[in-house]
Amino acid sequence: MLLLKTAVVILITILSARYLVPRLMHGIAKTDSQELFLITTITICFAVAFLTAEAGLSLALGAFLAGLVISESEYSHQATSVILPFRELFTSFFFISVGMLLDLQFFLANIGIVMLIVVAVFFIKSIIAALAIAVLKYPPRTFLLTGLALFQVGEFAFILSKVGIQYDLLDPETNQYFLAVSIVSMLLTPFVIIFSERIAFGVMKFRPIEAWDRKMVASKEQDHSVATDQLHNHLVIIGYGINGSNLARAAEFSDIPYVAVEMNAETVKAEQKKGVPILYGDARQDHIMEAVNIPKARVVVIAISDPAGTKVVVQNIRMVSQSVHLIVRTRFVKEIPELIALGADDVIPEEFETSIEIFSRTLHYFLIPEDDIGHFAEITRSNNYGLFQNKKSIPRTFRPGKYPEFDITCLKVRTDNRRIVGKTLSELDVRNQYGINILGLSRKDKLITNSGPDEILLQRDILYVTGKQESIDQFRKVIE
Repeated sequence: MLLLKTAVVILITILSARYLVPRLMHGIAKTDSQELFLITTITICFAVAFLTAEAGLSLALGAFLAGLVISESEYSHQATSVILPFRELFTSFFFISVGMLLDLQFFLANIGIVMLIVVAVFFIKSIIAALAIAVLKYPPRTFLLTGLALFQVGEFAFILSKVGIQYDLLDPETNQYFLAVSIVSMLLTPFVIIFSERIAFGVMKFRPIEAWDRKMVASKEQDHSVATDQLHNHLVIIGYGINGSNLARAAEFSDIPYVAVEMNAETVKAEQKKGVPILYGDARQDHIMEAVNIPKARVVVIAISDPAGTKVVVQNIRMVSQSVHLIVRTRFVKEIPELIALGADDVIPEEFETSIEIFSRTLHYFLIPEDDIGHFAEITRSNNYGLFQNKKSIPRTFRPGKYPEFDITCLKVRTDNRRIVGKTLSELDVRNQYGINILGLSRKDKLITNSGPDEILLQRDILYVTGKQESIDQFRKVIE
């Protein structure tokens, strides 16, 4: 009977994930009501968990299935972003309840045995987690770090312990040992994570493991180059109205990888059917910023009609990345100074040729030849954007080539830290330490392009550096 109930629940879950929930979420999203979207998401989660528990299965399994059902819809990113604030609340309840169950006198009386079990759990669970990742053919550094991050007793173990107590499989003394070991492992987790890279690099110094790591990294890069390039050095378009859609077509014409974010459910559904990489979500939510991989983007264009929302999005993007080039569309010229102060690089007021200006500046930042940009803008004006509708009609000579995949950023030395200021470029060894190259520097309005290894870095120097954006961000934090 239990197997039959399980089969029915799984069947209902599959049908709901494929047909029912996507249509329901689409209807809710069309109302443009954030409150209704939140209530519907929570209701689905609780309803699935309740029905699963009523069928005689685990309440936790029901919650897990609810997450799977929602994740299968195109609105999963937005649903995740509205649910995440509740995570902190329920996490607090979880840790408070676990702490209240522990008997401190029992813990102090048996601290020696508890610590021995903690050490055993550390090694056994780290090894199991690392082996699981190794089976998936990830590099040694990845599975070592994963094993160290997952050594603690997990939350699901508390659900199992509750069942064990309910059916007299765990006596009170054993349960106290379990609670003590769990709490100690959780307390140690932040410290283990802090030193995890040092531990992993220490283990990788063994030559066989180091050779294995190089081989696996090379294999992984070769196998996943296409998937990685889709969200690396890419363009993010926030708002898929006239300006956003024209910019997306310009990016597609120029072979620039891009992803769009839009809150209009009908637009998202229609464009997804056309194969457009577009997500439904509110760009003011941090989870949406993570979903479009802002730290690795080259350009972000904000083309939404909500002035207040635009300011919030600009602030959120600058909290995630300081190096991404940020272009913002606005209605009024008076809003330009405030947006610039918040972190926008280019602010374009809403005029007759707003869309042309946006994609022209964007293509320029991707180092597309100026002649191609100008010609493309002229054809767009003359054909009233008809060029985008028929890509095959464009002569091949107008198609720009591949753009260089490197980032050049201007940084200012603000720190007075003696580990940076007063040191020569050779002493700083930024190429090996941070993975960047210094192309030149400007000092007191004088450009020094032939800066050698003996050049001393001074406060308020302006540096022109190149490298990966994450490396540039890391170096920026050091010198600011």
